[in-house]
Amino acid sequence: MLGGVITRVTGGLAERVGLQAGDALLSINGQPLRDVIDVRFQAATERLALKVHRAGQTFILETERRYGEDMGLIFDQPTFDGVRRCENRCEFCFIKQMPPGLRPSLYVRDDDYRHSFLFGNYVTLTNLDATDWERIETQHLSPLYVSVHATDPALRPRMLGNPAAADLMAQLRRLAGLGVEVHTQIVVIPGVNDGAHLDRSIGDLAGLYPAVRSVSIVPVGLTRFHRGDCRVPTDEQTRAVWEQVTGWQGRLQERLRVNFAYLADEWYLRQEHSVPPAEHYDGLDLTENGVGLVRRFLDNLEPLTFNPQPLTLVTGTLFAPILRSAIGPSADAVPVVNHFFGPTVTVAGLLTGRDVIAQLSEREMGETIVLPGAMFGGPEGQSLDGMWPREIAKALGRRIVLGWPGGET
Repeated sequence: MLGGVITRVTGGLAERVGLQAGDALLSINGQPLRDVIDVRFQAATERLALKVHRAGQTFILETERRYGEDMGLIFDQPTFDGVRRCENRCEFCFIKQMPPGLRPSLYVRDDDYRHSFLFGNYVTLTNLDATDWERIETQHLSPLYVSVHATDPALRPRMLGNPAAADLMAQLRRLAGLGVEVHTQIVVIPGVNDGAHLDRSIGDLAGLYPAVRSVSIVPVGLTRFHRGDCRVPTDEQTRAVWEQVTGWQGRLQERLRVNFAYLADEWYLRQEHSVPPAEHYDGLDLTENGVGLVRRFLDNLEPLTFNPQPLTLVTGTLFAPILRSAIGPSADAVPVVNHFFGPTVTVAGLLTGRDVIAQLSEREMGETIVLPGAMFGGPEGQSLDGMWPREIAKALGRRIVLGWPGGET
């Protein structure tokens, strides 16, 4: 039985017609519901017939939706028929580099175009069938976020570990024809898809602008559990990618009047380059991809007022110099080395509670510890090693605050 299980009624139409937590909404106007997208699409009419299953009984609620009225529903899952799983075998897949014993949700390798539309997740488009394409067109699911890695039709299937991967450029042209905006990403692996391959990929994607609106250039992330042949870029390789992409930005500014290709912050921080100003990102929010996150932090940072209880701000090793410079002597910025995943993982969002406890316990601390909110960004609100903020506070004997006022650390 398809349909969505309601976990909370927040008001609006749902409250007015008497829907309850625990109800399953099966269809609207006779149309079965596969996910919250269907709910939005089918409910965009004045008269509604809601088929509901409650306590073993199924019934119809008929009502009229008032202009601008919210449905007022929260479901237990955004996709009622499960999550479309990834069929690829990428050697650099971060999820495959997770150690055993973590919470189950961390091992889900989703590649669901609906999550791309709903949450901005990057997908490969390798598992779409005719029904999916029809739905993208009918419901105009735009924008979508696509992992490219390489536009070369021979190289990309090798990188994905999927010989059956369709021609990506043909798929992107098809999306462009449907009026779907696409944001793309390239995870750069030294010696694999950099150099001439990166040039080709940026050039091919820019040729589809404005349907393809952006490409984020992201360095490969590898944990100590990685067993493949991939390597993180050396300082020389980092500089080469930075020069290559900034060269493209200059040429694309002349042609498209936007930078189009955007470097993740790590390319700047590893070379101690200043991150670009906000206008460099052409009004786009690509921070979920690590692009422009530092700039947003710096621009939104609120001045530190006098606090009689000293603060200790925790961050990853990559961001620590920026944080120290931003706060000056007003507080103590502490970089935590990621022993759990390995020292090549340097971002704050992948720190674990145990690393924070072990390293802060060996030094002086302020009365208040400010932890990166991204450490606890999963649906459960725990760190990657399953710790709650309150557990870290108890272990350290300090008050814990998540996130810095006005910006994320």
